[in-house]
Amino acid sequence: MIRKEDADMIRTEQRIARADMIRCALCADAPCDRACQNLAPAKLLRSVWFANEQTAAQRLPEENPCLTCDAPCERACVRSGEVQVRKLVCRLYDEVKPDCETQLPKDENRLKCDLCGIPLENPFLLSSSVVASTYDMCARAFEAGWAGACFKTVCTLDIHETSPRFSAIFGNDGGIIGFKNIEQLSDHSVAENMEIFKRLKKNYPGKFLMASIMGQNEQEWGELARLCEENGADAVELNFSCPNMAEGGLGSDIGQVPELVERFTAAAKRACHIPVLAKLTPNVANMSPAAEAAKRGGADGIAAINTIKSVMRVNPNTYVSDPAVHGYSAVGGYSGNVVKPIALRFIAEMSENPALQGMHLSAMGGVETWQDALEFIVLGAGSVQVTTSVMQYGYRLIDDLKDGLNLYLAEKGFSNVREARSLGLDTLSFTTDVLERDTIVFPQFDRERCVGCGRCQISCADGGHQAISLDESRRPRLNGRKCVGCHLCILVCPQRAVTPGTKRIQRKKAIQPAP
Repeated sequence: MIRKEDADMIRTEQRIARADMIRCALCADAPCDRACQNLAPAKLLRSVWFANEQTAAQRLPEENPCLTCDAPCERACVRSGEVQVRKLVCRLYDEVKPDCETQLPKDENRLKCDLCGIPLENPFLLSSSVVASTYDMCARAFEAGWAGACFKTVCTLDIHETSPRFSAIFGNDGGIIGFKNIEQLSDHSVAENMEIFKRLKKNYPGKFLMASIMGQNEQEWGELARLCEENGADAVELNFSCPNMAEGGLGSDIGQVPELVERFTAAAKRACHIPVLAKLTPNVANMSPAAEAAKRGGADGIAAINTIKSVMRVNPNTYVSDPAVHGYSAVGGYSGNVVKPIALRFIAEMSENPALQGMHLSAMGGVETWQDALEFIVLGAGSVQVTTSVMQYGYRLIDDLKDGLNLYLAEKGFSNVREARSLGLDTLSFTTDVLERDTIVFPQFDRERCVGCGRCQISCADGGHQAISLDESRRPRLNGRKCVGCHLCILVCPQRAVTPGTKRIQRKKAIQPAP
């Protein structure tokens, strides 16, 4: 077992949350930056948005220029002063900066790792999708700081995309939390894609280029793998998982049949000498059979997860789900931050499988912040791929991914990112029967932070164990005889005024109100 202090890996105490800057549009070429002579407020706010408030605070000058400023940044805001930039910067000075014990390292050597023995300057790659589909896009991503890219899937098929082809579900903070696409593969010819590969490797020899491919038979899988290697690809990713290419036994249809995974993996391995990763579908009960088949076929690693088959929001007037194309829609791939728990489960499953030991795991599925990426790493991932958040926020996301992870590693005393890999596996079980059930952790209430909304009482009454009542000042009162320590009240509190208690008590003693 790992030590408790090592298991408690994620820095969770965000003093400033997205909700505090919810009106910020995260502008391109932000007017607030142009209006401010002392700071780059847009970058500071963007770091807060991506759970990176500590590195934002460390970029501040010693003296707070906002104290004597009349806030031209707020007047320049595209939302007419709705974002309280000065107040947010002052909170960084007052609430965050004093507690920044570890300075952000100036170098990024801690982030260096590898993919099947090939060096990576950091663990962050673009995943195979529209964000890595042209020379210009990959070049701009490399210039921004991404370690590499898995290029959009190369095929011999004639691809014609629909319009529209995206839809989304939005969270309360205004950001996309769930994203659906019905997009297919690269619409460039094989020859055009090979020219792109050659140019990328010539101009960015230090960046990692992985070629995603999809063949229609063994010969084509092998031929595409060979061509990609000859034209500069560092590795090949076999697309056994695209939910939008299931017709004719392609895409996710292959990933559901281990025999096909093994056969086509072997065909690709015979044809090239570079690492081969099998990208597997989450549209299965268990990913290990397909992963083990890929290893038998010679795969050097596994990439997971691809998108989840989904139907998005049915229009109550037309009865057509999104995105609608001439009155019709189709099952498509679901991604975004909401799929991360599912992706984490599959990565952990493969990390724990003895038959897959030694294989590189390239993880993806809902990564927006450095903390999201770290969760995959501590469950066994050796690299992390990103698409949906890049589609929403742009390549600039890499700044906060790198800074946040680099600072975290320095705080924990890790010399490199590999030292954090798999540290979360010892505390994870795939069944609940191993969990201790004889003690309770009561919630505790911060009466000063509480505004008396009663949300905790409602949820406990109608979805819990009727253990919370409101006193004469509308503050919660806990009945220890009824509380089972489920912590639903903690989750629903909009003020974050309910937290776990500081100690566990024996269930038989849990008969008095918590202190």
